[in-house]
Amino acid sequence: MSTSRRPRLLLSAFLMNTTSHILGGQWRHPEAQQHRFNELKLWVDLAKDLEAAKFDAIFLADVVGLYGDHDGGWASHIKRGLQVPSNDPLVLASALAGVTEEIGLAFTSSVIQSDPFQLARQLSTLDHLSSGRVAWNIVTSVLENSHRNFGADGLAKHADRYDWAEEYVQAAFKLWEGSWEDGALLADKIAGIHADPALVNKIYHRGERYSIDGPHLSSPSPQRTPFLFQAGSSPRGRSFAAANAEATFLFAPNPENVRKNSEVIRKLAVDAGREASDVKIFAGLSFVVGSTEAEVLRKQADYDEYLDLDAVVAHIGGGLGIDLGGRPLDTRLGEIDTEGGKGVLEAIRASVPGGNPTIADLARYRAKSMQISGTPEQIVDQLELWQDAGTDGINIINQILPGSYTDFIEGVVPELRARGLAQTEYAPGTLREKVFGRQATLEASHPAAAFRGAFTQFSAANENRAAVTASS
Repeated sequence: MSTSRRPRLLLSAFLMNTTSHILGGQWRHPEAQQHRFNELKLWVDLAKDLEAAKFDAIFLADVVGLYGDHDGGWASHIKRGLQVPSNDPLVLASALAGVTEEIGLAFTSSVIQSDPFQLARQLSTLDHLSSGRVAWNIVTSVLENSHRNFGADGLAKHADRYDWAEEYVQAAFKLWEGSWEDGALLADKIAGIHADPALVNKIYHRGERYSIDGPHLSSPSPQRTPFLFQAGSSPRGRSFAAANAEATFLFAPNPENVRKNSEVIRKLAVDAGREASDVKIFAGLSFVVGSTEAEVLRKQADYDEYLDLDAVVAHIGGGLGIDLGGRPLDTRLGEIDTEGGKGVLEAIRASVPGGNPTIADLARYRAKSMQISGTPEQIVDQLELWQDAGTDGINIINQILPGSYTDFIEGVVPELRARGLAQTEYAPGTLREKVFGRQATLEASHPAAAFRGAFTQFSAANENRAAVTASS
């Protein structure tokens, strides 16, 4: 056990409004309740438990299409429930805002699925209604089917997707930060003035993809710009996160991987004119918690019994555009010949210990490399190693709902608190204030801040004056 003073770990529950999220097949476990994903009560009860345990956030993942083919088509995804059917996380986050008071509500929305004007309004609305607890996980969508669902002929090129994201967030930043100035909303019943037109501006965004006049239809919410997550792992994705995100989410197989990635991201943040500490690093991890090592082994064997290796493989291959289905699970990756993705497949093969793993080895490695098993003391010992490697927070992956979080709350959280690594009360204010311990709005060093006061020449008052002048 460490005796040195450490910062606390940020805790987030990694969820998706579907039956089978990351660890495929676990919905079949007798104690699992995620098959009730259409029932609001499941999510309300879980959100209340997480808030009572003082979790920082609920993080709602999403995809807007099917994963690539497995076994020659997409029927396998339907059969196994691989993130289909799934529901809109914004709607769920809105419902949870009404039954919670402190916990952050992060949800995923891809740049391909909604115009920035629409999303900016939705996020501002929810930030108002939740008293400033909203976070946006910015994604560009790697699934070809997602792009085809929104009018494209296929998957946009990687670089084009990030060019798209750059314009998207700039347009949203202009609406959130530059359209309404501080003090514009008056609601003065005596004077009969609801808002000062001299302080409300159009933005006249003109870009390659979007043309938006404005003004933003929502007045400034408590955070103005919501708390920003991003999960890109490519060089371009890391650069985007370093410039724009306040937290980035890594699927890291070990602390050393976190160390390498966090050092790169923090250097890129400094290069972008921000502080290295302006980007929090979250690692995705699952846990098997037991009061004794024997109980841990029993639980691990129990979860292993229900793990659907084919579903895990479909998730991996589908996200990469490589069909790894239709083969025995003991097929070695070196024996697989694909028309595309040879380099990607070779990189996967090299990442799994053993030199030439089987498809089953790949699935087990993916499931186990993000897992920490042990007694609460053993688990927190391991989490300290992840923290030393640069991890600021844990996005907790579940095997079963709600049991995975119940085990963590009852077993691990008390040990974290005993070491000063978990909060016992929420700090006041918005999600940004709670996480960073500073102001509710973005720091001046964030690129969005450049749009504050940038559109005063486009205010309603100026437009009215111009109209009068032109008619006289």
